[in-house]
Amino acid sequence: MPRNQQIVLDNRPQGEAVASNFKLVATDTPALKDGEVLVRHHYLSLDPYMRGRMNESKSYAASQGLGEVMIGGTVGEVAESKHPKYAVGDKVVGMGGWQEYSVVNAEQPGALRKVDTTHVPLSHYLGAVGMPGVTAWYGLVKIIAPKEGDTVVVSAATGAVGSAFAALAKARGCRAVGIAGGADKCKYAVEELGFDACIDYKQHSDVKAMSKALKEACPNGIDGYFENVGGWIMDAVMLRMNAFSRIALCGMIAGYDGAPLPMANPALMLINRMKVEGFIVSEHMEVWPEALKELGTLVGTGKLRPRETVAEGIAAAPEAFLGLLKGKNFGKQLVKLV
Repeated sequence: MPRNQQIVLDNRPQGEAVASNFKLVATDTPALKDGEVLVRHHYLSLDPYMRGRMNESKSYAASQGLGEVMIGGTVGEVAESKHPKYAVGDKVVGMGGWQEYSVVNAEQPGALRKVDTTHVPLSHYLGAVGMPGVTAWYGLVKIIAPKEGDTVVVSAATGAVGSAFAALAKARGCRAVGIAGGADKCKYAVEELGFDACIDYKQHSDVKAMSKALKEACPNGIDGYFENVGGWIMDAVMLRMNAFSRIALCGMIAGYDGAPLPMANPALMLINRMKVEGFIVSEHMEVWPEALKELGTLVGTGKLRPRETVAEGIAAAPEAFLGLLKGKNFGKQLVKLV
């Protein structure tokens, strides 16, 4: 059996996460039991939620165990199989973690899913046609639930989740406005992702300036907001929300280092009779088939053109992850292992 390089969580962050929180180890892959599959990972997904798992504090999911392989989505191919439904060479997506190989109990529902790479590249199943894409779909379709002509806004607009948001919103006849960091990202958001406008938070770096920019980009106010960031950006958006508007609360990356994020004017939720709903997409598996079908069609027809930032090799994962938390990635952050 092949040697397997893995990244484990060695110690918990004290404030900001650093490279020394992680450790590279190597181990032998165990022999397969009946019903198990050995997967050789081609790509590893890096996502902001992983930062929250590194803390020991109470959250919606269990903390990442010390000395254990970092959690994470993976795509790859079956290298060996003792399960009748999986053959060597099948392309699969799962939660293999930060390692080169994983042994998966294929009897476990949802542990592994075969994917077709005829029209959709394998790596996209970790982004636009995977968990991030379904996240955008659920927040938009089920929580914001826009009507044709509504104005919808998303923060972290060129990240893996935000990238899918514009195509989904435009398909529903909405005005889609993004918030991203840097002129290059905003240009990409408008020219390639299909946003009607994109605001550079680096150029509008406080609540007053951001609120003014939002007023120009959203002349009819904001009917729906998809929140990935929190903090002062959320405060600025709240000032522009319409009566009976909806906020899909997906991520609060501004507060992932552990300090609570205060809200400047929560009374706006009452004044505007807002619906604010937090969600975790893995708790809504019933919508995944419908969402993945639409996302796959958007990618296959060229209406959704996701970009990827790719780090090479398992050892590069920690630094790539820390870069993601600082917004250094352009589109979906991946680690290429093959």
